[in-house]
Amino acid sequence: MRKAKPKKRVILPDPVFNDQKVSKFVNHLMYDGKKNTSYEIFYAALETVKTKLPNEEKSALEIWKKALDNVTPQIEVKSRRVGGATFQVPTEIRPDRKESISMKNLILFARKRGGKSMADKLAAEIIDAFNEQGGAYKRKEDMHRMAEANRAFAHFRF
Repeated sequence: MRKAKPKKRVILPDPVFNDQKVSKFVNHLMYDGKKNTSYEIFYAALETVKTKLPNEEKSALEIWKKALDNVTPQIEVKSRRVGGATFQVPTEIRPDRKESISMKNLILFARKRGGKSMADKLAAEIIDAFNEQGGAYKRKEDMHRMAEANRAFAHFRF
């Protein structure tokens, strides 16, 4: 166990929306330190979302935030050994971890999609998550289902 917890790094907000969440998302999206490319992909994806959902009264950023909320898990299972048996113990997730998991899942399933560019794939995944479908949303539902199935072992909580 560590003696001292590492300090949380300050993440600067993004230049367009002035939002820290966007910066975190772009940091997760980034490969090989290419942050500008990540920003371009993200903003292009939001533009695509706006064109594909024109009748939506929300802005593209609000749609993205709602999509992120829709794929954010509330509970997860962790393995815990008790008396030689391993149990899947449902535990609540810290808020910062929730955010991180949801962002990573959205990006992961966007990358797995078939499509032309990453911006198109990300836009499609955002729209699916907004409509409560798609891979990232399914992953969240699976996590919740696992936790529900193992609710009997909740008393083994850490």
